[in-house]
Amino acid sequence: MVASTCLHILRVLVDEELVKVDAAKHYTLGVGMLSLARSVIETNSFPAAVQPLLDRLSKEWSVTAIGVEIAGLDHMVVLALSHSKIPFRLHVDVGSRFPTLISATGRLVAAYGGLPWNEVERRFRTLRWQNPPSIAAWREELVLVRKKGYAVDRGNYIGGVVVLAVPVFNARREITHTLVAAGLADQLNSRQCAAIARDMRAQADRVAELLFQRP
Repeated sequence: MVASTCLHILRVLVDEELVKVDAAKHYTLGVGMLSLARSVIETNSFPAAVQPLLDRLSKEWSVTAIGVEIAGLDHMVVLALSHSKIPFRLHVDVGSRFPTLISATGRLVAAYGGLPWNEVERRFRTLRWQNPPSIAAWREELVLVRKKGYAVDRGNYIGGVVVLAVPVFNARREITHTLVAAGLADQLNSRQCAAIARDMRAQADRVAELLFQRP
């Protein structure tokens, strides 16, 4: 980009308070981004539809419950969040972005997204995990994801943390969002994870009906 064009764009953004500049000519995001982000969330029907369900999940199962939108092949975005009252907090906020194929949601996208395997493998190799699974083991997990209808990340993405995710499909059976639950590994055994996943799948169907007006 031509320097003068870039400067002109920055000046407009500063005028709109989307960007701020200090005396040293360093540009950073401005407070106007907050209202912009709020308006995006308020016009998105997913947060309103999912928040009551997340609140119930977090309270009943003592997990951090999260509503995620799949924003293309590069990122997923947290649009809704509910913390439990137990002394465990996942470092995530509304607006947080993560690589699309990471953790439990990533397994769902890989399993249901219809992507060619060479593209999935290429993106998988760019991911950063605390305890990375092998590509072979991860691919085998995708078979179980399709069979069970939910995905589990047990300590791969974050050591000591279990992450569950269930898909939300649109009318064309395309995965658009996920419901996610996260908790400490020593508090979520396999039987508990299966029970939570069943509950979450029922909630995901309700969300799909609200969003896509299924009969």
